[in-house]
Amino acid sequence: MVRHFGVFKFKPGINGEQVDQCFRTMKAMVGKIDGLLDMEYGPYNSSEGLNEDFTHGFVMTFDTLASRDAYLPHPVHEKVKEFVVPKLERVIVFDIDVPQH
Repeated sequence: MVRHFGVFKFKPGINGEQVDQCFRTMKAMVGKIDGLLDMEYGPYNSSEGLNEDFTHGFVMTFDTLASRDAYLPHPVHEKVKEFVVPKLERVIVFDIDVPQH
């Protein structure tokens, strides 16, 4: 299994409804891209203060590395990026393998 996770800092002037629409659009990829099992998201929620101005995060779960690799250039993903990326000031994405026990 692969976890694909990231954090976003939205551009100034992007409102809450636009943020929600970005994540709803991302979540809608589940069921349209083979191997994308789940997608969760939400605002930063810690008193630790280590978010470095990133305000929201997401986690996607893929069944295999091959599914994650197929997702990256997938036309549905490319369309979502066209909608989301222009609203972002910064983004970090990180993937990890999750061993199955």
